[in-house]
Amino acid sequence: QVQLVESGGILVQPGGSLRLSCVASGFTFSRYTMRWYRQVLGKERELVATITFDSSTDYADSVKGRFTISRDNAKSTVYLQMNSLKPEDTAVYFCNVRITGTAYWGKGTLVTVSS
Repeated sequence: QVQLVESGGILVQPGGSLRLSCVASGFTFSRYTMRWYRQVLGKERELVATITFDSSTDYADSVKGRFTISRDNAKSTVYLQMNSLKPEDTAVYFCNVRITGTAYWGKGTLVTVSS
């Protein structure tokens, strides 16, 4: 079965950096577009970054120039490098893949940006 396991979320100071990882299993990772979303309690989940099977990328305006999504197909892992973090980046970050119309999600990893 499809599994997505996120890790790397911690408490970090404003201006700091962090790299999130999402290890995928149960499908042919290299063939699929992967996405990172984030969600603040009480708000809708927001798409943060996308990477296609051939490594084209796209970002939300709020993170452009600060976040970088990448993938390692050999490790079935997608990353989110986050730099110049702001308090408003505080959220639970989720990894996502859509396979034949079904969206799969990990359990998320909490990123807290605070001094």
